[in-house]
Amino acid sequence: MSINQIVDLLKKQQATFVLLLCHKSADADTICAAYALQGLLKRFLPDLVIEIGTPQGINKPTKQLLENLSITVALKPNIESASVIFLIDMNTVEQLDEVVDQLKASNAPLIIIDHHAPSPDTMQISDFCLINEQAAATCEIIYDMYQQVGVQLGLNEAKALFAGIAFDTRHFALGDSDTFRIAGGLVNAGVDARAMLNLFSNPIDNSERLAKLKACKRAKIVKNGEWIIALSHVSAYEASAAKSLVDLGAHVAAVAGKKDGKLEVSLRCSREFNEKTGIHLGKDVSMPLGELLGGVGGGHAMAAGVNAVGDVGDVLDRCLKLLKEKMSFDV
Repeated sequence: MSINQIVDLLKKQQATFVLLLCHKSADADTICAAYALQGLLKRFLPDLVIEIGTPQGINKPTKQLLENLSITVALKPNIESASVIFLIDMNTVEQLDEVVDQLKASNAPLIIIDHHAPSPDTMQISDFCLINEQAAATCEIIYDMYQQVGVQLGLNEAKALFAGIAFDTRHFALGDSDTFRIAGGLVNAGVDARAMLNLFSNPIDNSERLAKLKACKRAKIVKNGEWIIALSHVSAYEASAAKSLVDLGAHVAAVAGKKDGKLEVSLRCSREFNEKTGIHLGKDVSMPLGELLGGVGGGHAMAAGVNAVGDVGDVLDRCLKLLKEKMSFDV
């Protein structure tokens, strides 16, 4: 689906109000992609009212970014009034938690723009999808939409896209040739790469430090062939803790946490593990694990997550079993 097709749909719907929804604990990629898409749609339909919605909040690193880029978001988006709704950087509506029922009850066409493996359930209720699993970030998809129609990026839009890509690729460590092509184009558009990267360089607070240390202390280490698996649990910062376990030497890590009766699991792996085993954490582990637990899972090849209900110990055992089953097919 191209930007021209999206604009045609909006005209056909006689859309007056469009909602760009960002996923739970919205990060730089989802918000910055939505912001740049907002700008692109405005080039074609200047009278269109477009709202960026973050009903499940914003993660800590991104809050400062919003202040620096003057991006406005709605914490209580007006789903009922939307003529068309976009899901930005999410492969399932279940990532929206308490507003899922409102979304499913809406008669507005649903458009997905994402770089994750799509959820079959969400694909069934969507009207159009623009999904590129090869993209390192959803911001890369939005950048190429600008290029396809020859629309010049504004400086703030270029900064936003650069920030979103930098965030999702761990400061370009996970980027590929397309990532660096796009980064070069954004720098040519006026982005100061060093200044943008410095926005993410704030020191972590003590609560996150403690979560990482507790994850290490509680970790169960399992060796399966040549691979080291680390399993642990914390009450917050699961993703950061899982990344720390991989940085310390695990080939793959799963960290679970439970808040308000809801279970969250973050998975991370090394590039070596992904390339040699061919295991895609999002498709091969998180999605089936989410289904087993009556929840939802998904994500990238080397970074994924699950939201469900259940017992922390049980979910980690199930995760380990899934990993071992997939690893038994190593080539």
